[in-house]
Amino acid sequence: MAIVESSGFAHVRVTVSDIARSKAFYDDVFGWQVAADMSGRIAEPGITESRFDLYGGTVYLTPSGALFGLRPIAPDGDRFDSTRPGLDHISFMVASRDELVTAAERLDAKGIEHGDVTDLTAWGIAILSFSDPDGIHCELTAPLG
Repeated sequence: MAIVESSGFAHVRVTVSDIARSKAFYDDVFGWQVAADMSGRIAEPGITESRFDLYGGTVYLTPSGALFGLRPIAPDGDRFDSTRPGLDHISFMVASRDELVTAAERLDAKGIEHGDVTDLTAWGIAILSFSDPDGIHCELTAPLG
C-alpha cells in the first residue's frame, strides 16, 4: 500500500531569473488565466522571500485545474540544467497530434526554437519540445490515434 493516496499534481512552480520575461513567454505560449500575480511588486524589499506574496511571482490556472507558478529568484544569467538533481522537463497536454503541428507552426512564427513533432508509438503519444527563456525544457504531449 502506498504511503499517500494522491490523485495527481496540484501545482508546479519553476524558478526563473526574470519574472517579466518569463511571464510574457508563458502568457504568449499558453494564454492561461492568471490566478495570482505579485510580479508587479518584484522590486519591493523582502518580496522574493515571502511565500505569502508568492515570492514576487505569478501563478496560472491551467485548463486541467492544476496551478503553474513562476518564482523569480534565480540570479540573472543563470540557466536551467536538466542534468542536475531536480526537474528534467515539464510536459503539458494537448488534445491531438494535429495540435502539436499547429503549435510548431505558431512557435516558428514567434521565433521560438523547438524540436520536431515526434511520435513515440510505444507510449501512444506524440511530443513537441521547446524551452522557456531560462532554458527550462517544456514539452507538449498529445495522444496518438
